[in-house]
Amino acid sequence: MVFSSAIFLFAFLPAVLILYRLIPTIKYKNILLALASLVFYAFGQLRYVPLFLLSVAINYGSGLLLMGGGEKRKTVLTLSVVLNLGILGLYKYADFTVSNLNGLLGTSMALPGIVLPIGISFFTFQGMSYTIDVYRDRDSGTRDFLKLLLYISFFPQLIAGPIVKYHDVAMQIDSRSVSSEELWRGVQRFIFGLAKKILLANAVGAIADSIFNDCLPSGLTDAPLMWLGAVCYTLQIYFDFSGYSDMAIGLGRMFGFHFLENFRFPYVSLSLKECWRRWHISLSSWFREYLYIPLGGNRKGKGRTVIHKLLVFFCTGIWHGANWTFVFWGMGHGILSSLEDLGIIPVKRLEKYGWGRALGRMYTMLTVMLLFVVFRADSLAAAFAMIGAMFRSPVTAEGLSVLRSLLTPAACMALVAALLLCGRAGEWLHTRWEDKRGNLALSAVSSIALYLLSLCSLAGSGFNPFIYFQF
Repeated sequence: MVFSSAIFLFAFLPAVLILYRLIPTIKYKNILLALASLVFYAFGQLRYVPLFLLSVAINYGSGLLLMGGGEKRKTVLTLSVVLNLGILGLYKYADFTVSNLNGLLGTSMALPGIVLPIGISFFTFQGMSYTIDVYRDRDSGTRDFLKLLLYISFFPQLIAGPIVKYHDVAMQIDSRSVSSEELWRGVQRFIFGLAKKILLANAVGAIADSIFNDCLPSGLTDAPLMWLGAVCYTLQIYFDFSGYSDMAIGLGRMFGFHFLENFRFPYVSLSLKECWRRWHISLSSWFREYLYIPLGGNRKGKGRTVIHKLLVFFCTGIWHGANWTFVFWGMGHGILSSLEDLGIIPVKRLEKYGWGRALGRMYTMLTVMLLFVVFRADSLAAAFAMIGAMFRSPVTAEGLSVLRSLLTPAACMALVAALLLCGRAGEWLHTRWEDKRGNLALSAVSSIALYLLSLCSLAGSGFNPFIYFQF
């Protein structure tokens, strides 16, 4: 079920909200949310509900054993991690592994053809964070299966995050309240995310899809078209994923949960390192806390720090998908971030000067955009072909005709709005909006207008799921 679908907006969400407000006790509110979350997941992939429940049961059982103490706590944790990663590996990387073995060994083994369960990367990492935290602190776990089920399955963040840690929401599961003001703030945040998805991400995404799916495979590789595709996809993935995060945070607030921010305007960054502090914050925090720091972080010299960082970015890349494009994307970020740390790319020195800050932003956005071309492409060959065309392909009459057909007045308006709102203008407006939110009449009118505009756009468009559903 997609947040931007009619069945969610007009049936599922209103029904759950009304029932939630009518139920008097926190225990039964939690039962309602857990059941609603399972229905939400089953609506997309009913056959994988047992697999999801198995994942929850593995982490619940591991948590109980870890809370009980004993000499084999490390063995229990190891087994839990192996089971979690084993399930993730089987369903996400089986085809990728067999395909690469065939290429390496010259064999022709049949691909398993396993369909990827929606959100498996997110709920697996969330479950693993719980068991690792309980291993570190016995008192941080729960013996109540319902609480753990709600924590992992809660529908606002089940499919595409943000990745939440149990200790961040444990008290909210036990006790929370939702005032009328909090409910309205949640609704506003949800509408804001919906508008980012429908009005911006889908609009620029249509242009990106036309270029990546139609122009590039057909051999139409005019440089202006390729640059337009790269820019539009860079905007699409930001507004699509940050819009989903806004919607998840808003939905959480409607039910009394406060999730941490997942995006902080990454495209204003002066370096790739800063960009990662602002982009998909919950995933970056997960890898830092459960992989980078346990490996030794930056405490074992510059050489080991680089190795640790490259390993983290390799895992970040492969986490996103079973394709060498994702590995290259992750390693590209890791290598460039390491060069920044070592001072070989002098972003820290550039920050001291006005012209240097401008140069830093240009460098950051160019590298982010080129690496997103690799991320979006079907193969490394296709990615390199597009990047090469961006810098050396001539302009043809056919290319100009396609360019004019894509850049309709509506598309240009969406593109300009997306360019403004992803950067400093968006950051400034966000700050002003936060400062002026006390004006309830103004905020209500603007939110309702955005909602109606989003619904009108949604009515005229086809099914368009969130990009991160595939992960």
